[in-house]
Amino acid sequence: MIEILKDVKIDWLSKRRVLLAISILLMLAGLSSAILRQVIPGGTEPFNLGVDFREGTQVTVEFAQRPSVEDIRAALSERGLGDASVQPVIDFDRQNQVIIRVAQEVSNAAPPPQVENQVNDDANAQAGSEEQVNAGRARVQKALSTLGENAKPNIISTEYVGPVAAPALRNQAIAVTLLALVGVLLYIAFRFEWTYGAAAVITVFHDVLVTLGFFSLFQFEVNLTVVVALITLVGFSVNDTIVTFDRVRENLRLHRRKSLYQITNDAINETLSRTIITGGLVFLSVLALVIFGGEVLRPFSFALFIGVIIGTYSTIGIASPIMVWWQQRLDKGNERAMNTAKQSTVTNAPRARSNAKRSTTTIAR
Repeated sequence: MIEILKDVKIDWLSKRRVLLAISILLMLAGLSSAILRQVIPGGTEPFNLGVDFREGTQVTVEFAQRPSVEDIRAALSERGLGDASVQPVIDFDRQNQVIIRVAQEVSNAAPPPQVENQVNDDANAQAGSEEQVNAGRARVQKALSTLGENAKPNIISTEYVGPVAAPALRNQAIAVTLLALVGVLLYIAFRFEWTYGAAAVITVFHDVLVTLGFFSLFQFEVNLTVVVALITLVGFSVNDTIVTFDRVRENLRLHRRKSLYQITNDAINETLSRTIITGGLVFLSVLALVIFGGEVLRPFSFALFIGVIIGTYSTIGIASPIMVWWQQRLDKGNERAMNTAKQSTVTNAPRARSNAKRSTTTIAR
C-alpha cells in the first residue's frame, strides 16, 4: 500500500470527547431544525421534499429544437416552478422530448367537496385530479412559451402523479437500510466481536442522521436520488471502519502486551494513508459532481459530499472510541467477576478443609 504519511504518532483517542461533542452538536442542530420548522406557526416541513415524494403533474413535451435542460429549468423557475423535475428522454427516436414533473402546491388545491356516498366521492376526487392536471399543464405551457420561436414546445401528454408511491418507496428504503445494518452487525460480530459490529452500526446511524440534519438545516431538496446516496453512504462508511478494525485485530495478535487504547491509536495511524487516499479520491469525484453535475444531480451530489466527509471523520472520531470504551467496560466486568469468584474460592477453602477434617475424625471413631 502506498503511504503518503509515515510514522504518524497522533493520539486520536485523547481527542474523543471533543469529536463526540462535535457529532452531538451536529445531530442536535439537525433535530432542532426539523422540530422547530413544524412547531413554529407558519413554518415549513422538516425536509424540502422533491417531486418524487409529493403529488403533482407529469407533462411530456416535444420540441422542434430542444433547448438545454438549464434553459428549461430557468424558464420554469421564472414562472414559480423552480422545484420542477426536468428529465430528457434517453430514447434516440424521442431525443427532442422532455418529461417535466411539477409538484402540486397545497394552497392551489381545491378543498374536497362534501359528498353523501362513495360514488360521488370517487367522481369528485377524479374531477379534482383532472383540475389539478389541467392547472399544472397550463403553468408549464406558459413557462415554456418564453423559450423562443425555435423551441416550439408541444405538450403531447399530461398525467397525474399521486403521492401513493412515496410511502412505499420510503418504507422500502428504510427496510433495506435496516437489513443492511443487521447484515453488517452479524458479519462484523462473526469476523471480529459483537462490540465491533455494534460500534460500526452506531457509526452508520450517526453518518445518516448528520447528513439528514444538513438537509433539514439548509433545506436541500430530498428526492429518490438522496435515498440512493444515503444507502451508498452506508457502504462507504462501513468499509472504512472495517479496514481500521481489521488492523486492530492484527495488532492485538502481534502486540499482546499493549493496551487496546494504544493498539487502536496505532491502527488508526497505520491506516491513515489509506483513509486519506481513498476518501480523497471519492471526495474529488463528488466535488466534481457538485460543481459540474447541474441541478438534476445536485441533491445526490450534496448528500454524497456531506456523507463522504462525515463518514471519513466518523471512522476515526466515532467508531474507534465507541469500540474501545465498550470493550474496556466488558473487560472490567469480566475482571470483577473473576475476582469475585477467586474471593469466594479463598473464603470457602478453610470451611472445606474443616469439613474434611471433621468427616475424617468421624470415620476414625
